[in-house]
Amino acid sequence: MSSSTGGGQSRSLILTAMIFAVAMTFIDQTIVSIAAPTIQRDLGLSSSGMQWAINAYLLTLAALFAFGGRLADTRGHRKMVVLGVIIFAGASALCGATPGGAAAEAWLVAFRALQGLGGAIMFPAAIAIVVVTFDLRSRGRALALFFGIAGALTAIGPIAGGFLIQWTWRSIFWINIPVALIALALIAISKPLNEARPAPMDYRGLALIAAGVGLSVFGFQQSALWGWGNPAIWASIAVGVVLLAVFYAVERRTESPLINVRIFENRTFLVENVILGIAMMAFIPVFFFAAIYGQIALDEKATTASLLILYFFLGFVVCAQIGGRMLDRIGARRPVVLGCALAAAGFGLWAGKATSLHVGAQVIYIVMAGAGMGLMLGQANTDAINRASRYSYGEATGITQTVRNYGASLGFAILGTILITGFRSAVTSSLTAKGLPGPAATAQAATIAQLQNGKGGNIASIPQFIRADFAAATRDVLYGMAVIMAVAALVALRGLRRGVQQETGEGAGQLAGEDPDADLYPAR
Repeated sequence: MSSSTGGGQSRSLILTAMIFAVAMTFIDQTIVSIAAPTIQRDLGLSSSGMQWAINAYLLTLAALFAFGGRLADTRGHRKMVVLGVIIFAGASALCGATPGGAAAEAWLVAFRALQGLGGAIMFPAAIAIVVVTFDLRSRGRALALFFGIAGALTAIGPIAGGFLIQWTWRSIFWINIPVALIALALIAISKPLNEARPAPMDYRGLALIAAGVGLSVFGFQQSALWGWGNPAIWASIAVGVVLLAVFYAVERRTESPLINVRIFENRTFLVENVILGIAMMAFIPVFFFAAIYGQIALDEKATTASLLILYFFLGFVVCAQIGGRMLDRIGARRPVVLGCALAAAGFGLWAGKATSLHVGAQVIYIVMAGAGMGLMLGQANTDAINRASRYSYGEATGITQTVRNYGASLGFAILGTILITGFRSAVTSSLTAKGLPGPAATAQAATIAQLQNGKGGNIASIPQFIRADFAAATRDVLYGMAVIMAVAALVALRGLRRGVQQETGEGAGQLAGEDPDADLYPAR
């Protein structure tokens, strides 16, 4: 093992540097979706090409997180943050410089994928630096601030995108360049630790997990476009899951694996990852569904509709800090259980008001749902990472981020299906009630249902009854989110133990009164 301290200075400055580093990855999860119609029209892209430009980033990010985590631990945390920031900023500049003509589609998709690679390299290393910089007693508050601010940037994406595209859509990519320069300057000034444990790269494991995650997430992504009846959807998901099972079996027998899968024998790490996977089925999709609900059902402009997301993050950011302090003081179980339960109640009550088409009646419940997610999300993530040894934080982060992205993709697939099915059914009933024959009503409803994908004509011209039908479909989605978070609360209640983690010689966390070996990442 090797460690290069680098004479780190202020812990707060290091934390700020890491927040700036990852800020770009969070903003880009949502900002491109807002600008998609403008980009498609300006470059003359096909619908599938534009969809690939959005998905290429998310798909690469999800497939390569484990690779990024392993690189962070074996090549050095600070080196990988710097490399990731440079790759991400360079790819962003090239996305913004996309030429017109026949090469536009391939160019944009390729450099969006390169952005994903940069994010996958950068993010696990940034988390590892924060974890190493702060001791166990103050780590909860530090990571709560990290996830609170970084998570809030996901909400800023749609709002910033709405304003930036009024100048040029290219600016949504170029905005990453000054952020990257600030991050690099702060890293140079603060000199965070560059801890590393040199080891060979497991390319066989990398190929298996990248293909397994990539294929299954691709299947989830395409389900809304191709439909669940398409055999290619099920084949993609099935092959992906099989490859992940093969990956697990192979890694158990590999001397220097990409991921030491024995960490899943640690009960707390396993339970926290299950909770994260479930919760992310609601957390990332809520941004998309709230934005289109605001535009279609509430008849608001994109920038105004994004205020729904800001209400959500008002609760999220405040309660993320409360949750971090609870984690440091009493452990993860209480904030995670209470947060999941509060989010379930918030989504359920929000659903009950969704059809009123009155924002004022919904705000308190939107804030409540966000508060619940803030209370539990960062704490579950931190508690999982704390189970790793000092020299495996990047790897543990790679695992948690892979699980989070996987959960978000599954959530989009399930909740998107609920939205489309419910909307189509409601519109069919409304058209039939207005005297349109059954077959014609069904066909017309199928066309109108494409509004949820941003197609189908001018949103401003949507009739009031269609808006009400879309609100009813969104209500079903929000009830689905309530059920998802209720399941997460039950898993947390039954699976997590009480107690505050204690520092060990390896730097890993351990619950007071437990077997010292019970919560350690097995050493290699």
